Amino acid sequence: MDKPGRQLFRLKSLASMMLETHEEGHRLKKALGPLELVLFGIGVIIGAGIFATVGTAAAGDAARPGAGPALIVSFAITAVACGFAALCYAELASLVPISGSAYTYSYATFGELIAWIIGWDLMLEYCVGAIAVSISWSGYFNGFLHSVGINLPVWATVDYRTAMQGFTKAAAMIAAGTPVAALAPNLRHAFDAYNAAPHFFGIAFICNLPASIVVLLLTTLLVRGIKESSAFNIIIVVIKLLVIAFFIFVGGHYIKPGNWVPFAPNGFAGIKAGAAIVFFAYIGFDVVSTMAEETRNPKRDMPIGIIGSLVVSTILYMLVAAVFTGIIPFPALKEAMATQKAEPLAYALESIHLGWAAMIVAVGAVAAQLAVLLALLLGQSRIFFSMSRDGLLPKVFSKVHKKFRTPYVTTIAVGALVAFVAAFTNIDEMVDLTNIGTLFAFILVCFGVIILRVKEPERHRTFRVPFGPVLPLMGVASCIFLMTGLPAITWIRFVAWLFIGLIIYFTYGYTHSLLHPKNIKK
Repeated sequence: MDKPGRQLFRLKSLASMMLETHEEGHRLKKALGPLELVLFGIGVIIGAGIFATVGTAAAGDAARPGAGPALIVSFAITAVACGFAALCYAELASLVPISGSAYTYSYATFGELIAWIIGWDLMLEYCVGAIAVSISWSGYFNGFLHSVGINLPVWATVDYRTAMQGFTKAAAMIAAGTPVAALAPNLRHAFDAYNAAPHFFGIAFICNLPASIVVLLLTTLLVRGIKESSAFNIIIVVIKLLVIAFFIFVGGHYIKPGNWVPFAPNGFAGIKAGAAIVFFAYIGFDVVSTMAEETRNPKRDMPIGIIGSLVVSTILYMLVAAVFTGIIPFPALKEAMATQKAEPLAYALESIHLGWAAMIVAVGAVAAQLAVLLALLLGQSRIFFSMSRDGLLPKVFSKVHKKFRTPYVTTIAVGALVAFVAAFTNIDEMVDLTNIGTLFAFILVCFGVIILRVKEPERHRTFRVPFGPVLPLMGVASCIFLMTGLPAITWIRFVAWLFIGLIIYFTYGYTHSLLHPKNIKK
């Protein structure tokens, strides 16, 4: 018997992985082609990131300088880093057409312990990312309802923590003599939410109901079937692409070249900070890799879906950045984004007195984030499905619905978790935490390409990353570069998260793994 230390790095062969995909009760429905994969990728890439983070990336915040008009360069830098990772994902997805994304690839290259770490880490991208997107979607949705004269109860549109922090500050200002009407809009909103909320045993019941409801509705859609989810996604993607094109076309007529001077007001520090922030806008192309088992011809279609969605999104991002920074001068942009971060593109159009156009963009943002949320929920459920099939999570999570052929248990579990947390938490630091988890996954994928070429050089690859190990290593370096642009507190939370994951692995996953000696004997 191998020593316990070696057991931590036991590898799962590619052959055994492929056999498992044909087991009765664990087989997923193959219904996707290259166009659907590209649209799924675009659906999750173009969403909360471009509609929300572009303002902070351009103007900066209290902790980081803004890129200004050089945001175009920030998008280009991030696209290069994601491009290296996308090439590596494309090779591995065509070589290992199995659900699980980076988790599955790590199991075949680094061993079980690293596979568990990356599977747990991916929760930061998919699960935490879905929480952030659902909260952001709720903000856009409530804003849209307000613009058409519909106002939900204030206590049902904000999370408890944000409301209590705002209420405490507002109450102190009122006690000091500040009139309620003179409070900042966010403080007045929190003050009203607390006072209007139903109270139970002296505790105000405050939650973000739209954020929870939208997650539960999309979870129901995902349970019904991947083909139905894909059809819904295609409709949403078409809408959001039209809205992005609309912003570029309409806003392009109001660009003032003088607003691009100075091009980089905060130098390279601002460009680097902007690149680290807008990385959130690129998260999504790797979600395509989680659908390998549901693709009709994964060895051909997975590279098309991954790389194609990234290329289309990058072109649109750079055009949006150019128009956005060309409409508003940097000093005005910096001042405005201090209070208007939630809807920067809509604000840009409002600043040039195009309220009707801002309304169209706001509607597009609501639709865009639906597609992102759908893809994130799908990706997380497929990763848990793969981990359960390997024994690292309870087997109930790998059950497939007899009629819909979807992993319904894990889909419902993920949806319920995201819906609950989204109702009571805020979006603070969510983006940074999602970014660091995703970048870490990208690093392991890039290393995985190099290792598998050494371990299994004879296996046929329909797609190969060019220039041998050079491009994968450049992918590693570029991801580390972006990670250094994230705040120290994000690193601390990241390490703490991984530590919690290790506790779960050693108390359950290690002994229940199908590769554990006692389970192999059975």
